Order: sequence, then structure tokens, then C-alpha cells
Amino acid sequence: MTRPDPGPDRAGARRRLPRLGLALAAAVSLALAGTSVQAMAAQPDEKTGQPPVPSLAWSDCQGGFECANADVPLDYRDPQGKTITLAVIRKKAADQGKKKGTLFLQPGGPGNSGVDFVRGNYADLPAALRDSFDVFGYDVRGVARSSQVECWDDPTYTQAITAAKGVPGPDAYASAVRQGAAFDQACQDRAGELRPYVGTEYVARDIDLLRQALGERQLTYYGRSFGSYIGTVYAALFPQRVRALVLDGAYDPEHYANRPYAYDRPQYLALDGAMGRFLDWCEANQGDCGFGGDDPRAAFDKLKADLDANPVPTANGGTANGYTLVYRLLFNINEGKVIWPSLGEALRKAQQRDNTSFLLRPPSPASYDFLNPNIAVECVDKDYPRDPALLKRQVTTNARLAPLLGPALAYGPPLYDHQHATTCAQWTGERVSRYDGSFRAKGSAPILVLGTTGDPDTPYQDAVALSRQLDNGRLLTFRAEGHTAFGRSACATDAVTGYLVDRKVPARGTTCADEVQPPSTTPTVAPSGTTLGELRNGVNERLDRLGTTPR
Repeated sequence: MTRPDPGPDRAGARRRLPRLGLALAAAVSLALAGTSVQAMAAQPDEKTGQPPVPSLAWSDCQGGFECANADVPLDYRDPQGKTITLAVIRKKAADQGKKKGTLFLQPGGPGNSGVDFVRGNYADLPAALRDSFDVFGYDVRGVARSSQVECWDDPTYTQAITAAKGVPGPDAYASAVRQGAAFDQACQDRAGELRPYVGTEYVARDIDLLRQALGERQLTYYGRSFGSYIGTVYAALFPQRVRALVLDGAYDPEHYANRPYAYDRPQYLALDGAMGRFLDWCEANQGDCGFGGDDPRAAFDKLKADLDANPVPTANGGTANGYTLVYRLLFNINEGKVIWPSLGEALRKAQQRDNTSFLLRPPSPASYDFLNPNIAVECVDKDYPRDPALLKRQVTTNARLAPLLGPALAYGPPLYDHQHATTCAQWTGERVSRYDGSFRAKGSAPILVLGTTGDPDTPYQDAVALSRQLDNGRLLTFRAEGHTAFGRSACATDAVTGYLVDRKVPARGTTCADEVQPPSTTPTVAPSGTTLGELRNGVNERLDRLGTTPR
């Protein structure tokens, strides 16, 4: 899962390591386009029918990084047929004689660029990881430079988002269903040849071919948010090929793939719970928050309605309303307590109709590059029942149980995770690249699962469930607000580093409780990042660089 906005920019987009630095998407795009980087496909093994292992022709792409392209099967049922080209990047360990192998980094989403993720976050990785591994990433099929999926074009998205409300009206559910059907049809019309093949089973099979292309006997991997689900599926398919897997901000894979309504409900509750805890903090700490006086919850509800009734003109000629506010909070709340004073200031500015508030930045066309594959991948992965009555009951219940942010998301246009049911329950066509289990990964090496107790995006209970479903899973708990643990907790970061480098598994029951607390005084501007070295969700930067970071 991984969620979008704080906002992607045009080169790719959604769910990056907490912010290890800004991804220079444009520079990477130019580097990939400006060099004759081609993947020379190896000859297929005609005896086994196995797909050919890509041959990677590396070329310099600035800053010490190397880029290449890799041709992999479009459809693994026809492993020697049509191919799709994946953009890949790496930075080699300084001492090749001492390196332990290659570390795959996988951002969240679905929809975030792995190329940008590596380039933007490499410098903030612990030195032990940079010294021990070549660091590798790639744009998964359907994302960014790897045949970007586009269903709705920019004008269609802009129109739908401009019409959405923070406090939806009585006809909002019917409108959401109509928009879901329209998005489905657009995907069929504009991405029909690709969409059956963007599911996570094929993504995992791509990783195994890339592992072989890099000469690695086993996989060493860090995946956050939706990247954790990709790693889970890889382990299920290839348990003996696991060296070390970190699954941070983990999914309950059985619910995600096969019981998606059971997956959606906790997400709504986790998001609204995090927003509620922030507003409760505001009430108790008015000197640091400054929003809402004696009743921040009532003030927030009023602000949504006021912005709907009187949208705020933006600098680029658009408007921001209550839906804009909800959309931005959906992603920025992922930053945890460290951002709470800045959220309070941004809400005060929104009350004053000050369009410099980062919560009043409508999604830009850059965001849509993330959102299109975000929806398409999950509609292929998830098996929603095709029952209109059940759909309505589930969506309306989610909106009721999560009153702060839920109604705007449940009844909004096709965007991030929360809006997927009204689209995916109507999805048509093949879903041959979907994986439905088992998720045991029987016989694998130990797999490290990280869960954050106050995670608004991937609920903590999902990490607990995954650790129990895996035959050899080990859970590390981070007691904190915010999305994911690595990079936001020195305790968790050290544990992850020791596990990836030396395969040292944390003791059972290990709990970290070192979240960075809110500053004692409210900063005058929203932070451009959070804690030092935080590996943040790619969706934040991608979705038009909303001014802070936070699927």
C-alpha cells in the first residue's frame, strides 16, 4: 500500500524509503535516455522453456550510479514470447572484494519508481549497507520508465478531483461507482495490452530474473509498504532463494489478495485513528499546535465544510477545497509525531484561506503517474467480490466508522488505496499475474517483518498477521506514530542493518520505542523532511513534492 501524495513528480511516482533525500527523477530520465543503455537478452533455454536471463549493459548515469535496461517476459505463461523492458539502477560498493552481494531496494506504492528510490535515498543508507552491498533498484512493470500505465489522462483526473468534496453529499456513493466504471473502461481502452500482466506475481518473477542477471545466488532485499508485499510474494514463490528479506510496514497478504474488504476496513480505522490522535494532541497542546481551540475535531469538520463551500484559489489558477485537505492529510500523517506541529500550522493557514498551506495543494498531473498504476496493480492483485450490494455496504460502513477522513476517501474518485473498492469490484479482463497464496514461504531463511503500532497506512496488525503466516517470520515492533520503521527509529535501523549484513535476527519480542517527538515550539514552515536518514515513502515526493514528505 502504500499511499500517494505528498506527491510524485512527472518522471514516475508513489508508495520510497522515508526520505533519504529527494529523488532526482529528471536527472535519471535524462541519463537513461542519453546513453545507449540496452539489455541484450540472453538466449532462451529451449530445453527447459525457462525465460532467458537478461543481460545488463551498464552505463554511467551520473553521481556514480549505473543504469541499464532489462528485457523480461511480458507474460510468464509464454516465457519466450513478447518482452517488456524494465529500467534498472545500481551503485556499487566501494570495495568490491569485501562486498557481500547486492541489496535490492523496493519502494512502496504500487506506483513508485525504484530507480528514483535508489538514487534519492542511497546517501542516507547506513554506511554498513553501502559498504557491504551493491545497492540496486528498478521500476517495476507498469511504472515510470518501465512502460508507465495510464488509464485516466491528466484533464480527466483534474476534473474528477476538482469536483470531489471533503464532506460528500448524498449522491456521492453513486458518483464514486460511476467513476470507478469509467476508470476501468479507460484502462481497457488505453492500457489493455499491459494491464493483465502488472500483478505482483509477475513482479516477483521479474525480481528473480534480475537476481540471476546480477549473479546473485540468493536475494537480499528491503521492501517498504507495498514493497513488503512484493517481497512476501517473492518468498512464497522462491523460498530457497531468500538470503535476507526485510518487510517494513507489512501487509496481511491473505487479506490483501483474497479478502480485500477485510484488508480495507483496518486501513480506514488506522488512518482515522492516527488523525484522531493528532487532533487530541492539538487539544492538549494548543501552544504547540494552535489549531482548533477547545475542540479541534469539531474545528476540523467545520474547516472541511467551509473549504467545500468556498474553495481557495491556488497560485497556479486552480482551487483547493475540503477534499484537497483530506488528500494531503492522507499522506502527510504518515510522518508521525515529528510533523504534528507543522500540521497544526498548516490547518491554521487553511482556516485563514492562506494558499501557502501545504494542505491546500491540489494533486498535480505529476501525481497521476503514480495513481494510475497504483489502482491498476491493486485491481489485478485483489479479488473483490462482484456483488454491488456488498460493495455498497462495505464502502458506506467504512465511511461511517472513519468519520474524520473516511467519507471523502470512500466516496472520492479513483485515487489511492481507500478509493479502490469502487473501481476494483467492477474490474474486467484477465488477471493472470495475480498471486493468491500460499504465503508460508516454507523452507526460507528467517524473514524480518517490521510493524509500527500507530501506522496510518499499513496497520500494525497486518505485520503481526504476516509474521504468523510466514513459516520463518520474525516480528520487530516500533511503538510510534507514522508509516514504517527503518530510518525513523535508530533501534529499528540498527536491527535491520545487522540482519541484512550478517543475517543476525533480532530476538523474539524486540520492541523499539525511540520515535522522534514533536518539537516544543511550532516551526514557521513545514519541514522538507523528517528525521535524519528517514527512508520515506516515495509517494510523498512523487506526488508533486507537496512540501513535506510522508503508502
